[in-house]
Amino acid sequence: MTTPEVLEAAVDHDDRYRLLVESIVDYAIYMLDPQGHVVSWNRGAERFKGYTDREIIGQHFSRFYTEADRATDLPGRALGIAASEGRFEQEGWRVRKDGSLMWAHVLIDPIRREDGHLIGYAKVTRDLSERKATRDALKLSEQRFRILVQGVQDYAIYMLDPQGKVSSWNRGAQRFKGYTDDEIIGEHFSRFYTDADRSTGLPARALSTAATEGRFEAEGWRVRKDGTRFWAHVVIDPIRGEHDELVGFAKITRDITERKQAQQTLEETRARFIQSQKMEAVGQLTGGVAHDFNNLLAVVLGSLHLARKHLPADRKLLRLIDNAIQAADRGAILTKRMLAFARRQDLETGPVDIPERVRGMAELLQRSIGSNIPVVTQFPLRLPLAFADANQLELALLNLTVNARDAMPAGGTITIAAREAFIGSEAGAELKPGRYVCLSVADTGEGMDAATLARAAEPFFTTKGVGKGTGLGLSMVHGFAEQSGGRLILRSVEGRGTTAELWLPEAEAGISVTEAPQAEDSTPPALKPLTVLVVDDDPLVLMNTSAMLEDLGHAVIEASSGDQALRVLRRSAEAVDLMITDQMMPHMTGVQLIALLKSERAALPVILASGYAELPEDSLTGLVRLSKPFVQADLARALSTSLNPQPQGLPS
Repeated sequence: MTTPEVLEAAVDHDDRYRLLVESIVDYAIYMLDPQGHVVSWNRGAERFKGYTDREIIGQHFSRFYTEADRATDLPGRALGIAASEGRFEQEGWRVRKDGSLMWAHVLIDPIRREDGHLIGYAKVTRDLSERKATRDALKLSEQRFRILVQGVQDYAIYMLDPQGKVSSWNRGAQRFKGYTDDEIIGEHFSRFYTDADRSTGLPARALSTAATEGRFEAEGWRVRKDGTRFWAHVVIDPIRGEHDELVGFAKITRDITERKQAQQTLEETRARFIQSQKMEAVGQLTGGVAHDFNNLLAVVLGSLHLARKHLPADRKLLRLIDNAIQAADRGAILTKRMLAFARRQDLETGPVDIPERVRGMAELLQRSIGSNIPVVTQFPLRLPLAFADANQLELALLNLTVNARDAMPAGGTITIAAREAFIGSEAGAELKPGRYVCLSVADTGEGMDAATLARAAEPFFTTKGVGKGTGLGLSMVHGFAEQSGGRLILRSVEGRGTTAELWLPEAEAGISVTEAPQAEDSTPPALKPLTVLVVDDDPLVLMNTSAMLEDLGHAVIEASSGDQALRVLRRSAEAVDLMITDQMMPHMTGVQLIALLKSERAALPVILASGYAELPEDSLTGLVRLSKPFVQADLARALSTSLNPQPQGLPS
């Protein structure tokens, strides 16, 4: 028999549970009868669902479900599962009193008596709408990010696990590397590296650097699926979990091969420009030195010839004079080569049949290189005419052939070839756009390394021994090509020989080859005594020219400048029969002096003496040129020509 105290204690215990359940506001906790009608209702249920206990007790709990769920009898199935399996748990949409939806976590447990008889259900519901919204937003963000990453095609963006195996793969990675995701996921990323990089452990070092320093960045060659290489910019970042544990790596790769090639082209163009500027500066210096040296040689040669002419017939003394003349002649050849490099030599340009010229030089070339080195020629059946100075072209070809011979001390073959070529307007071209004839001389000799090749055309640079070369052969060819509107291009591989290409402009169609001029008579006819005005700013040259003229029987008036020459002519114009003037003089050049003279005495014969070719083309028409250094015979021929001009004038 239950005592009042025990009954009171039991009532107090039930009240505590009821108070506990009713005070919970974050969970809807209520009971259902076996048919699903609400029999109890706490504050949390009222807060979530919007119903008061008076409104909902006795109502069926199916009203909390959506129409779609009621159509599938989800409420009945939920109670059946709870009764049969002892528990029903689910998340889904539920309906509030005002018709709005909430995302709920639902738990239904059956309530049974001690004998197992079902007397109802305990239902606990929690409103997870905010959590679902957050989760959905995160899922949407992740989905958008995944779509973004997958859609990028200009960057390879993919993930690696901590060991370096590929765990994700985007379209850019597939485009750059050639692998589909099925082919590459699970494979180690080191397969993208070259054999050389793998042998040095670069892939492992990259991951280690990223893990320890927080980032790895580099540029280098990477390998595609088909084995081709591309220049890549690579960034690897570590990915860490909530507790800072390493969970993998994010790897971003960009194909910058085109940028690399453009940068390389720019560097090569800059290097060519610097080399061109360097050669131009050296050319200016060389031309200036050659001009001054020409004046000195003119004095030396002129004086030696005059001295030899008037010395007594002493064999020993004459032999010494002849030796000095030969040495001065060799010096004159050097100055011509220096002027050729500086692009200041006199050129008589015209159409040239290159194959015909080479055939005409065959015996000379073979004799120059020796009979033990064969020379092979390769010319097309039809080749346009080149526009160049034929004599200078022959000298250039001879220089290139002798250089080829010297590059083959153990023997070999020299190939002389020519072809037609067209240069378009592409960036970085070494020649101006137009049509060219390319004459090449190739050997099978030792070749040159990059450093030697870069300096090969510089004046006085030679790899030959002391006394075996002046270092002016290639520089002369370089200057001749540049002055002709072409270019000398050297290609060489160490151990595989050298090819020298002489590019010359193509002659205009319809122009015939000019025949070689007949040799001039070495003894020009004697002239009546003349009064000659000699103009030169160099006193030694002035005295030497005057001495040669006086020895020929002419009277000489000297002037050291253009201004002084004009004063002499204006003071005693009728007394002067002919004027010889230097070109390079301060304040007034020889051409400027002649231009002023034409307005006052247009009929006065004039001879222009110069070692330079930097003269206005329109000023050369009809002028007699006397190239420095010259001897008395050259001077006599110039005098004769100026007084008996050809009807068409002298070629420039």
